[in-house]
Amino acid sequence: MGCIHADYEGKPAIAIINTWSDINPCHSHLRERAEDVKRGVWQAGGFPLEMPAMTLAETFQKPTTMMYRNLLAMETEELLRSYPADGCVLLGGCDKTTPALLMGAISMNLPTIFVPAGPMLRGNWRGQILGSGADVMKYWAERRAGTIDREAWIEIEEGIARSAGTCMTMGTASTMTSVAEVLGFSLPGASSIPAVDANHHKMANLSGRRIVEMVWEDLKARDILSKASFENAVAAVLALSGSTNAVVHLPALAGRAGIKITLDTFDALSRTTPVLANLRPSGKYLMEDFYYAGGLPALLKALASRLDLSCRTVTGRTLGDNIANAQTYNFDVIRAPDRPLLPSGGLVILRGNLAPKGAVIKVAAASPNLLRHRGRAIVFESYDEMNARIDDPALDVDAHSVLVLRNAGPKGAPGMPEWGNLPIPQKLLKHGVRDMVRVSDSRMSGTNYGTCILHVCPESFVGGPLALLREGDIVELDVEQRQLNMLVSVEELSRRRQVWHPREGIYPRGYGRLYLEHVRQADEGCDFDFLEGIEPIPEPEIH
Repeated sequence: MGCIHADYEGKPAIAIINTWSDINPCHSHLRERAEDVKRGVWQAGGFPLEMPAMTLAETFQKPTTMMYRNLLAMETEELLRSYPADGCVLLGGCDKTTPALLMGAISMNLPTIFVPAGPMLRGNWRGQILGSGADVMKYWAERRAGTIDREAWIEIEEGIARSAGTCMTMGTASTMTSVAEVLGFSLPGASSIPAVDANHHKMANLSGRRIVEMVWEDLKARDILSKASFENAVAAVLALSGSTNAVVHLPALAGRAGIKITLDTFDALSRTTPVLANLRPSGKYLMEDFYYAGGLPALLKALASRLDLSCRTVTGRTLGDNIANAQTYNFDVIRAPDRPLLPSGGLVILRGNLAPKGAVIKVAAASPNLLRHRGRAIVFESYDEMNARIDDPALDVDAHSVLVLRNAGPKGAPGMPEWGNLPIPQKLLKHGVRDMVRVSDSRMSGTNYGTCILHVCPESFVGGPLALLREGDIVELDVEQRQLNMLVSVEELSRRRQVWHPREGIYPRGYGRLYLEHVRQADEGCDFDFLEGIEPIPEPEIH
């Protein structure tokens, strides 16, 4: 390796877990950031060791990155267990990499700092500002409706992703890197810095310096986690109008620390937490604007009365100390509590006979006129069937119908892909319809918008009530009452239950089979049952 004893003797060995890959454009700059971290580790008297780990590239991986979140979590934990590491720096950001890396590090329980990839620069097209994900969906609907041509669509594609970094809307990537910061795993303000800003280099370097100090202080991952820190993270997600995916990832993260976070936690805090971030897809602005407006520290300071500011962080100080000097520079981007984007309910948990264990809707990104709705179900048994039927002129659908997709959950798809933003039928698009009530046991991208009810639990594949819904049944949504029901009698549902038969899983061997046998349902975080908890694992012997 070209090292001499003086390079490493008596120095903390710092593992830099890097999810850089040629196939992940969100992480294309993480090779550079790893060098910034290494420089910081050397400067603080540590010995850096970069270790590549599986990347989860949201735009390319099939069937879905969610299926491989637990695999990356396992790899992270075992890298840190099987190699000599005194502390670790985690480099990630694209949607599932953040929870996966943190899940593994929490289970291993070493001193840990998370370095977020950071959002890309905002997009541009013909003088309009574009936001990744949200505007892809918006303009793709217009393309399907015939209102923009192929040339315009290609220009949008070429203008929407202008740099390295994650989606620059408040999608899953920025939601989960914000969660990492609120939980205390990142330096203050780290999650808001654009990927290619000079301050991103500095943040990575400072993280490398700080992790060496954390090793000497013996400040480990689970030392900074508590029920209060997770409740802070839930409140922050709600104030950001963050991704619905956080409702899956936060219970999984908490489970690795032996802490219980349930859908009831989200629902209770949703009723009292205002939406303060005016960010797409729920609002107007993008992450670059959020950074200039003061970033996450400014939002947390505005939310301070609803947070436990005594929670510890990687800085060695409390969350309250970290945000004490934060300021807001644009009060339209980061709203004051007395002038919120929404007074409450950024994310809402629904229950009823269609979702006895819960479902989620992002109210801030939904159509207000559809939040109380009754319509006839159009049921798709699979994603392939949906694609085959959705634009069929003979499809018996109107603007009041409720589009339903099943067999798209953790085991049914498998992997719970981002299929929940079902496309509007083409014949309705051509008549000006741009939103409908949509119900599924799948997820949707955090950059998406619309009146989409997601994570219906239990999923249809394991016999949840969604499996019993039939085309033509009436589905009733009432967000204010937190209700999602099918207007079918108990006796009729019992008859349907008797003739329902489960489907076979598609994986006879390999990781897919392990996944199907051990993944939990959405309300429990979709972690593997054997990975939860804090039971110690013996240190491997060296032979």
